Amino acid sequence: MKPNLPLLLILLFTLPHPAVAGPVARPNIVFILADDLGYGDTGPYGQKIIRTPTLDKLAREGMRFTQHYAGSPVCAPSRCVLLTGKHAGHAFVRDNHEIGTWYSFQGQMPLPATETTLAEPLREAGYATAAFGKWGLGGVGTPGDPLRHGFEHFFGFNDQRQAHNYYPHYLNDDAGQLPLPGNTNVSEKEGLSLPAGADPANPASYTNFSGQQYAPDLCNERAVQFIRDHRQQPFFLYYPTTVPHLALQVPEDSLAEYRGKLDDHPYPGGNGYLPHQYPHAAYAAMITRLDRDIGRLIQAVRDAGLEENTIFIFTSDNGGVFPLAGIDPAYFNSNGGLRGYKQDMYEGGIREPLIVSWKGHIPAGTTATRVTGFEDWFPTLLELAGSTNPQPKNLDGISFAPTLLGQTQPERPFLYREFHGVGGQQAIRSGDWKLVRRNLLGTRAKPAAPTTELYDLANDPVEAKNVAAENPAVLARLEALLREQHQPSPEFPIPALDQPPGRK
Repeated sequence: MKPNLPLLLILLFTLPHPAVAGPVARPNIVFILADDLGYGDTGPYGQKIIRTPTLDKLAREGMRFTQHYAGSPVCAPSRCVLLTGKHAGHAFVRDNHEIGTWYSFQGQMPLPATETTLAEPLREAGYATAAFGKWGLGGVGTPGDPLRHGFEHFFGFNDQRQAHNYYPHYLNDDAGQLPLPGNTNVSEKEGLSLPAGADPANPASYTNFSGQQYAPDLCNERAVQFIRDHRQQPFFLYYPTTVPHLALQVPEDSLAEYRGKLDDHPYPGGNGYLPHQYPHAAYAAMITRLDRDIGRLIQAVRDAGLEENTIFIFTSDNGGVFPLAGIDPAYFNSNGGLRGYKQDMYEGGIREPLIVSWKGHIPAGTTATRVTGFEDWFPTLLELAGSTNPQPKNLDGISFAPTLLGQTQPERPFLYREFHGVGGQQAIRSGDWKLVRRNLLGTRAKPAAPTTELYDLANDPVEAKNVAAENPAVLARLEALLREQHQPSPEFPIPALDQPPGRK
């Protein structure tokens, strides 16, 4: 019996079909940046206490990197490296530098208008661009405003000082503000005006430090809506969440997952930090809630029919914070056994988790040992996006798109880091050798007293033994690279490095 062709055509055009997005040649990009998350704070990197099922699955479906480096050991300069593709010896922002008084909320030193961010060439290539979370590179209306650097939309905290409170009075919404009624219990001064903080003997006193509208939830809702609104256009969704940066604050439904199940002792607050009755439970709950929110982004992409054309990236802006304000990195093994914390040039301060997934393109369940850094994302994502526009000539980044696609590529010659804060620091890695210089800044009362440390990461991943004396040739080669890669900065001077050799 021959098929009834007219009937088949009628059925073909009348039966319901699943909604699918139109064809998009260029991949969407969802870049998730955690805040102060340690190398070992998630399941794919050995975490045993905090549950991260979404990230566990993302790692199984994609590629996990073991030697990926943030741009700096603190927030603002790390984000500058990420977005401009320049390492901190060339980047404009090299430390957290606040404008105005601490509570004026004018933002950090703004990125100049002359700097090009990753969002700008992507937008020129037809991408919709938006950022949801913490910016930290310039206040509203300044040259560093994200709306002046390639982002069509921004929602969240322009000022990273305001982001120390998860229940703020408002969030920045493009050029305006979205008031958040119900968040009146926590002041804009992080509770500093409250005379006694919390009383460990009085559990009810801790209720003064929460609100009704949790900023990360609002940012997640906006990001999900952005995905839904851009099914027909490639998009770059930059998601720099504030989690798990202090203060310890999380809604009750997430806290309940861990409360009473961990060894906990109340943190009463003080020195500008908000208290919490269950600090261990709060820290774990914040990360698990972030994991849930990442799952919602992935589900939104899946619902839009874009899963096979979307690159998901997860990493952190710097290492986990040292013991502070209820944070207990030793309890969670937050730095994964690495030496140092946030503000350090040791591995625990700058080596970060990195998971990248792109269904059908990035080999699933793989691990990459290639040394990569934040500056590499600029050329990497432009290559994956198929951009044919010329890239800025002064980039320090090297595309690792071949590695992501399962191909081989030459080893990175070196990776340089510089930090103006905490006495002035430099670090450089070449192969398995790593050189760390500290105490580069000085004052009239206390002149600079630089120290030099050389580590063989292949045999000493925890940087326990300084082998500088035994390897003079390696030391000389790396010190020459340190001198070569540092460009003096009027905004962040380091006299010991800026002056010509022999001049004082």
